[in-house]
Amino acid sequence: MMSFTFYEIETAPENVKPQLEASKKAFGFVPGLHKALAASPQVLEIYKHLHTEFQNSSFNNAELTVVWQTINYYHHCNYCLPAHTGIAHMMQVDEELIDALSKGEPVADPKLRALQETTYAIVDQRGNLTDAQLDKFYSAGYGNQQLLEILLGLAQKVLSNYTNHLAKTPVDEAFKKFVV
Repeated sequence: MMSFTFYEIETAPENVKPQLEASKKAFGFVPGLHKALAASPQVLEIYKHLHTEFQNSSFNNAELTVVWQTINYYHHCNYCLPAHTGIAHMMQVDEELIDALSKGEPVADPKLRALQETTYAIVDQRGNLTDAQLDKFYSAGYGNQQLLEILLGLAQKVLSNYTNHLAKTPVDEAFKKFVV
């Protein structure tokens, strides 16, 4: 059976080395996900682009974390859950929020809970939300821009979660302490 190669900068194809070097510069190490994605320079590039664009969306750090972790939990991504827990700490997201999301529990803040429930419903119902679900999201103070930005986060997470399932990406040392 063929398995995924986790490329190091030194062993990667020449056309992907600059991307891995940029990852090392950004994180201080090359994340395992990036090492797996290096098998396709186009996928690594678009993943990183989606990540950047999602971070530049209208969501604040807590909201980004809600979307990421809700999707990671739904997809049972054993790599992304601890990785985004660590990232949430670096982004100075509230500890109670981080903890609830890592366990798949409802979050305390009503606005963030509406975001969590809507994100979950989008994934679970393949985007087919009811009028009541949409009304609850809009009543929480979100609009169509944020609805579409959830899809942007979902696109990023489908690439990473599914890659990690296929590759069986081991959790990076920096994030092992966040494995639940």
